[in-house]
Amino acid sequence: MAQALLCVLQIGSLTIYNISGEVTSIPLSRAIISIWALPFGLLFQQQADASATTNVPISSASPLFGVREIPRSRRETGNSPQHSYNFPSLFDNIVKGETSSISSHLILKDPLEGPQLTYIEERGKYNIMKEFDETTIWTSDQIPVMASYNKGKMQHSVWVVDVISSNLEVENANILDLIPSGVVPIQFSFRRIWQGKGVQTAACKVFLATDDDSAPIICFLHQDQRKLLSVRLQSVEIDNEILFDIKPDMSWSIPAIAAAPVIVTRPRVRVGLLPYSDIIVLAPENALLLYSGKQCLCRYVLPSSLSKDRLSHNLDFPERASVSHDLKIIGVADAIEGRINIVVNSGQIFRCALRRRPSSSLANDCISAMAKGLSSNFYSHFLSLLWKDGDSAYLSEADNGVNLEWDSFCSIILQMCRSSTSTQKHSNPTAHSSWEFLINSKFHKNFCKHNRVTGVSSVISLDMQKLDSFESNLKTVEKIEKSFYSELMMESLDCLHAVYESLKLDTLRKRDLELLAVLLCDIAKFVGEQSYLDHYIRDFPGLSKNAGMSKTFLSCKTPPSLFRWLENCLLHGCDSANQNDLSPLICQNGSSVVSWGRKVVSFYSLLCGAKQIGKKLSSGVYCNIAAGSHCTKEELTVLAMVGERFGLKQLDLLPSGVSLPLRHALDKCRESPPTDWPAAAYVLLGREDLALSCLARSCKSKEFETQTNVNLISISTPYMLHLHPVTIPSTVSDTIGLEGGAKFEDADSIDGSMTDGMEHIFNSSTQLRYGRDLRLNEVRRLLCSARPVAIQTSVNPSASDQDVQQAQLWHLAQRTTSLPLGRGAFTLGTIYTLLTEAFVVPKLVLAGRLPAQQNATVNLDPNARNIQELKSWPEFHNAVAAGLRLAPLQGKMSRTWIIYNKPGEPNAIHAGLLLALGLHGYLRVLNLTDIFQYYAEEHESTTVALMLGLAASYRGTMDPSISKCQCLFITPLIFFYGFVCVCIMLDYIKDVEWIFHSLSMNHLPFKASSLYVHIPARHPSSFPELELPTLLQSAALMSIGLLYEGSAHPQTMQILLGEIGRRSGGDNVLEREGYAVSAGFSLGLVSLGRGYDALGLMDAMVDRLFHYIGGKEVHNERYFSSALSADDHGRVAPQMMDGNAVNVDVTAPGAIIALALMFLKTESQTIVSKLSIPHTHFDLQYVRPDFIMLRVIARNLIMWSRVHPTQDWIQSQIPDIVKNGVQWLGDDTSDIDEMDAEVFVQAYVNIVAGACISLGLRFAGTNDGNAQELLYSYALYFLKEIKPVSATSGTFPRGLSHYVDRGTLEMCLHLIVLSLSVVMAGSGHLQTFRLLRFLRSRNSADGHTNYGVQMAVSLAIGFLFLGGGMRTFSTGNGSIAALLITLYPRLPTGPNDNRCHLQAFRHLYVLATEARWIQTVDVDTGLPVYAPLEVTIKETDHYAETSFCEVTPCLLPERAVLKTIRVCGPRYWPQVIEFAPEDKPWWSFGDKSNPFSSGVLYIKRKVGACSYVDDPIGCQSLLSRAMHKVFGLTSLKAYNPRDDGCSEPGSVTVDQLVGTFSSDPSLIAFAQLCCDPSWNGTDVDFQEFCLQVLFECVSKDRPALLQVYLSLYTTIGTMADQFTSGTVVLGDSLSITNLKLAVAYNEALLSGRLTNSRGGIVQSNFLGSLKKRVEELLNCCDGLKDDFHNYMKTGTWPCRDSQGERNSILLSWYLQWFGVPAPSVIKTVAERIRPKLKSSSFVPVLRLLFPNTDINAIGEIDKFLSSEDSK
Repeated sequence: MAQALLCVLQIGSLTIYNISGEVTSIPLSRAIISIWALPFGLLFQQQADASATTNVPISSASPLFGVREIPRSRRETGNSPQHSYNFPSLFDNIVKGETSSISSHLILKDPLEGPQLTYIEERGKYNIMKEFDETTIWTSDQIPVMASYNKGKMQHSVWVVDVISSNLEVENANILDLIPSGVVPIQFSFRRIWQGKGVQTAACKVFLATDDDSAPIICFLHQDQRKLLSVRLQSVEIDNEILFDIKPDMSWSIPAIAAAPVIVTRPRVRVGLLPYSDIIVLAPENALLLYSGKQCLCRYVLPSSLSKDRLSHNLDFPERASVSHDLKIIGVADAIEGRINIVVNSGQIFRCALRRRPSSSLANDCISAMAKGLSSNFYSHFLSLLWKDGDSAYLSEADNGVNLEWDSFCSIILQMCRSSTSTQKHSNPTAHSSWEFLINSKFHKNFCKHNRVTGVSSVISLDMQKLDSFESNLKTVEKIEKSFYSELMMESLDCLHAVYESLKLDTLRKRDLELLAVLLCDIAKFVGEQSYLDHYIRDFPGLSKNAGMSKTFLSCKTPPSLFRWLENCLLHGCDSANQNDLSPLICQNGSSVVSWGRKVVSFYSLLCGAKQIGKKLSSGVYCNIAAGSHCTKEELTVLAMVGERFGLKQLDLLPSGVSLPLRHALDKCRESPPTDWPAAAYVLLGREDLALSCLARSCKSKEFETQTNVNLISISTPYMLHLHPVTIPSTVSDTIGLEGGAKFEDADSIDGSMTDGMEHIFNSSTQLRYGRDLRLNEVRRLLCSARPVAIQTSVNPSASDQDVQQAQLWHLAQRTTSLPLGRGAFTLGTIYTLLTEAFVVPKLVLAGRLPAQQNATVNLDPNARNIQELKSWPEFHNAVAAGLRLAPLQGKMSRTWIIYNKPGEPNAIHAGLLLALGLHGYLRVLNLTDIFQYYAEEHESTTVALMLGLAASYRGTMDPSISKCQCLFITPLIFFYGFVCVCIMLDYIKDVEWIFHSLSMNHLPFKASSLYVHIPARHPSSFPELELPTLLQSAALMSIGLLYEGSAHPQTMQILLGEIGRRSGGDNVLEREGYAVSAGFSLGLVSLGRGYDALGLMDAMVDRLFHYIGGKEVHNERYFSSALSADDHGRVAPQMMDGNAVNVDVTAPGAIIALALMFLKTESQTIVSKLSIPHTHFDLQYVRPDFIMLRVIARNLIMWSRVHPTQDWIQSQIPDIVKNGVQWLGDDTSDIDEMDAEVFVQAYVNIVAGACISLGLRFAGTNDGNAQELLYSYALYFLKEIKPVSATSGTFPRGLSHYVDRGTLEMCLHLIVLSLSVVMAGSGHLQTFRLLRFLRSRNSADGHTNYGVQMAVSLAIGFLFLGGGMRTFSTGNGSIAALLITLYPRLPTGPNDNRCHLQAFRHLYVLATEARWIQTVDVDTGLPVYAPLEVTIKETDHYAETSFCEVTPCLLPERAVLKTIRVCGPRYWPQVIEFAPEDKPWWSFGDKSNPFSSGVLYIKRKVGACSYVDDPIGCQSLLSRAMHKVFGLTSLKAYNPRDDGCSEPGSVTVDQLVGTFSSDPSLIAFAQLCCDPSWNGTDVDFQEFCLQVLFECVSKDRPALLQVYLSLYTTIGTMADQFTSGTVVLGDSLSITNLKLAVAYNEALLSGRLTNSRGGIVQSNFLGSLKKRVEELLNCCDGLKDDFHNYMKTGTWPCRDSQGERNSILLSWYLQWFGVPAPSVIKTVAERIRPKLKSSSFVPVLRLLFPNTDINAIGEIDKFLSSEDSK
């Protein structure tokens, strides 16, 4: 629905306000004098003189912009309540030229678009509307119509706005050339359809109303002429487009001085887009009249009580205001639907409510049906009787009582009946009523001469000039009047009968049905329709008392019967059902009064095979079908129920037998419905799990969500609607509390609890995944750095022990400072903090505690160690870990929150927060001024964090705005950028491009320019030499790579290639390798995975990189040098190499990494062959062992698909010379030189470690079992080599520790462990965790206290429980690059070691994570539950298509291999989600194609099954299947409940048992009723039946069938009681037709017309027993056959005494059950077949003629006819 907007025209602008407070301002370049609302936009009328300065603001309310939401709200714009958008408009494109007066009218379709030109159609051509000399006086926002007035010609015109195609020929085509193609795709033209002349002034009021046949009319009020001119519009629909026109004779005038449109006679009735509107007219004689088109319905007068002072006071009039006795109405105003303001001559204004529809729903339905079904002339007559020809006394006497309204309606119908039987006297020709006036009019005389006499127009008037034939004319008038009323009553009978049949399908309107049956009996008796009369008496036999049969009957037409049609449809199919059983009104489109019956008929039609012909079905009814795929008739029926908004509530209103086929369709589709259905369809099926999943994927806009919620509410029943938002507690303490030693205490805290940054990790999801497992508690203990560490000392310490304690504390501090890196991975994205809270960072405590001395605290000696220097980077990592906790699901980060948490003095904590926010992508909210201020602080870690964070936030975008601001962070130029900041703030500098120009860097993009300023080697030759910290330069290089990731920008690649071989800014030779590695990573990121496809000098670059690695001379040196500028060449040559030599020790790592990332997954044999592993003794001596590891990693990243998690593959990585060299290490007979053995072992351990890292990257986040076992075995192998525990078994070489140093083995071990944790990321794998816990627990004597290895263990633990187990790693190109940066195999030696690899880079693993976590939530309880999932992954090079089972919560495979997910198991309803495997990242939050809602899959538990938490092994579910045995139903008759009503101790009641299986309130309430001890002994059979039915519904998950079973059972029971006792309980036969339809459903199942894999929803033997029981009752009744023969003979019912009432009811049951036709029909048939009958039996012929009549009734009819013949 379009939302309402308020449009205010101001001088130079148009301001638009919407209902949510959002404001949009659109600048207008020309003077606009007025705006008008159209259905598709705003119409602007421009001022003729563009130089005029006066402009009158005009406001307009329009709903036309509702299709597009204003993008920004007031609350997001600071203190400004209004936005100003400079949209590119047609004014700017055209008005600036010489065409400022080309169009007098413009149309604005959307606030985000410009106004468009309008055209006028003249003689088949379209001309631009210029010099339009007519003034617009009115437009409609419902239909595209405009009214205007030409003062010179004194004429009014009506225009239609048409949409024309842009390729039509138009005059002034040269003007259109100014408009770019595609700017104006839709153009509008005005076409004149009517003009009226002779009016000196424009109409004071124009409005839209509807005629009595719903056609739209335009009304012009001319006060000077005191008339209301009405013009009727004619609409024609062609190709789904409505065309309007006006015929010359379709206008009329009404005397009026005021008028307004009102909605009185037919409220809430719409004709297309228009509501049905009447007209309230103030006549010149001050009479207030109500018109429906031309017809005056009534006259309204002021109540006489207005002249009484007491009533005036009661109406809250002011006491001094006197009400005159001669009040006159002088005006009307402010009409809203049926309410209007009345202005009287005393100056008072009264708000009046005009008489609207009756309060009686039955009377309203009948009136609406007659309005829809009667002919226009008949309905006009009925309307005049209904409104009493404007009799004000009738209106004043009308009562609002429901019963009196119905009685009044019945009296009008009976009056029409009496009018035909009474002879009216026409001696006085004077007209006393509208009807008599019409009869005596000349128009009627002329009409009768030229038209055939039918209906109301057929009444012949009195010819007063022929007095001699007066008597004959009078008889003719009486005869035709009687014919008129007969036809009127026959049509009325058909209309009301349609309402009657529709009401039969609503169990709550039985009383209305009885009242209507009484009226219909009178009408049927009047028109002589015996079959109709018999039809109503069969339904209500009590009507036979007062409904005496008429002696003459005009016809024997069989009345339509919905129940008969539904039964035939089930038994024989839709095509075989008799169409005459459907009322014509039901087959009409848009008939709302009988829509209830139409919907049921359409559902049965589709279920029984009807074909679709547009919106119409082959059965003749119309049906709206919701969008969605369907393969079966049942699925199509469900979509039709959704399209018609026929939900569970409506289904419960149907008779139980009628609802059975529809419930059958729902039950069949419930298990596996199509995946593209709307949410309402799933709710209708009882699959709220699928509904919520559908809503989570589809509801992206508020407009759609509102519409969907309305539809869902209409589909669901109030007690079954479970679509509430699922709220999962943030911590376990909210629901179950923490368990098992997870609580820590801190003496410094007020409440005694400690904030360690992990207290939030225990939520309901993690608790469900790990259960009572204490792994998370152990992880929290291992990664906690906020409490003192235990130091083991003696009980009686000595003075020397203090030195020991300090030594231990120093070694433990190395471990403590490394813990934040692992904690950041462990808590990644797990907290949903409010942006109104301050950022809290847990403390980093380096102190120790002495357990042997009552936990006394020991601090590090500040004199011996520089503690602040030790904690600088660890504090940074600690803050990063705290910032990484923020979950990305909390929406857009606020800039205000970041600035709010900024400290007064820069520190490492806020720097860490900036990096964390950048890795999450939140630094996009910072503006340039904020970034300048951060850089101006000259804080090293802040600058590094901001560079990396901004690059991560703008990763791969090459955003130039960041480069403009980052040029200002060079430390030596503080005065320079301070000056620039001041200039920018003072708005003296409009652009910072001149900065780059001054640095001679304009040939680079702005973003690169900013980062290159950090690289002194890129400064111009004239620029002063700067000395920048190497870590700043390294961070700048890495930022360039992230910013340009995957772009393959040629200039950037050339510059980064030169940086690999260039010295860093300072003389610190030890940091040159880290600088070169950063350049290599950056170069690899820029050309990530592009290989030779990247643009630029790739051959020259590859040769240069191999030269850096240590290969041969560069072949393309000259070609590469020629590509550089002279200035670049002058700077590159002297710094790249010393002479012709390259320091390979510095350049090789970066060059190898660059090649690995450039050719990632390209399978390039050329690069791999050059990047060979040394296979000769000389090469092994020439290449450093750690470089061999990098080469192995690079080769495997390039040959991605050939990496296999097998022992043979790892062995294939090792050259033969190395294999042979290490094979005989433990053999004393080998003659290998010790130096050669050391070379072989060094190469061996590095090759194995490199292969393991390759495995870790190749299978990152996959939880691959083979990779895990292989890496775990190698980790144990290296661990045993470090400290032999037992003899090494298998094929691994032994004795490595004799030939290689301990540090190398430790590094290789921890790199393998890191790789193992990368493979098992997020899984919490227990075996791997035990290994990591052991590695962390080794004491300092084992030599493991190196900071680097402790960092590796910490990171490995964090990776293993990544994001609390809710995240894992991806294997996309960008993710592999980020992981390689994190796992770079050069571990630091201390907390501040940034020489070989900047420690801030270790956090870039965040860019490789994906939230592939999925948990299942019970849609009924809203709580996470266990559920088995069958996951299918597509076929790959390593394995065929595979399916495996997981139990939620769990991690899913990558999107590139994921094919299907299926909820399996017997306890939950199955659900299948299919995927199209794509090599794309996992879906992010808010992604429209995301199949999950924040990792949540909603599932629905079957009734009769417990959750896996409550019943892990399924024993309780087995109890449900044996419930009837538990309660001893077989011996229930002998069961005697205790007198006190209390059950025995330990016993379980039925309601308690049912409550464990289902949360359905109806089932639990019914179970409590069954357990009610107040049941007496006579109800034992019924109680036993209830328990059996309860078991049936619970075990088969069909709770809605309780109502069906009970309805059918109690119906049979009541019938039996009525037969035996004679007491009348059921006074009608409606329940019999309901039973008959249930039996027909059973027969349709048995015959195969309806199918269901689960069988019928109601037991077939139960329905069969019902049929048998009914036939037994009817066949054993005494006297029923005699009453039947008497009924067939005379058509009369049994006597009217008490016994006769009972016999009448029994006879009606007999007739309904066996389908006996009416006696008149049987007699007619018998008369026709008697002469041709050759045998004595009528049975064969009757069987053919009445196929729906039971054979038993056929036999009785045969007996009757035979007895008649014998007489």
